[in-house]
Amino acid sequence: MPTQESPVPAPDDPADVTDARVRDEPPADEPTATITPYRDGPLIVRGNFQLVDTDGQEIDPGRKTVALCRCGKSGIKPFCDGTHKRAGFHSGSAPSRPRPAARLFQEAGRESDDGQRPPT
Repeated sequence: MPTQESPVPAPDDPADVTDARVRDEPPADEPTATITPYRDGPLIVRGNFQLVDTDGQEIDPGRKTVALCRCGKSGIKPFCDGTHKRAGFHSGSAPSRPRPAARLFQEAGRESDDGQRPPT
């Protein structure tokens, strides 16, 4: 007696939302960007992003790559105007030490020696 099998989606089938490549992608309608802190300089934002002020009003960046001020001295905030060089601003391009919240999050997710998850 023939059995009817459900079709197995091909690995590249866009309908297969369990595929890790699809699952890890942000929704198509959300902005995506790369933010790079430059040593002794601004944050460089590249890609598809939305920049808004504290009231939620959109700030038109005018391009897909912008430099955002980190020193607080720019005359065109939130954008960088190069004042960090004259101001002697110094900051690395990565954290100088691990973030405490990241460490706590990792510890909370670990299992103890008896196989039980720690209390939260």
